[in-house]
Amino acid sequence: MRCVMDEFEAPHIPRTVDKRIRFLIDVVEAVEKAIQGRASNFSAFVAAATCMALEDLEKQSDQLGKQEAY
Repeated sequence: MRCVMDEFEAPHIPRTVDKRIRFLIDVVEAVEKAIQGRASNFSAFVAAATCMALEDLEKQSDQLGKQEAY
């Protein structure tokens, strides 16, 4: 999965699937505050943040693989 963003941007919702997950109340409140006044919503924010986290994990895995090759 590639998101390819230079910096975080809360996007509009693309095609999605419903998943139920629980969030800490503080996290929900912080996300809602962060997206206030933006053309986005909680789901789009979480999807974009998850995508960035997956890219970061992929980069870490690639770097680990390069280190093990030496």
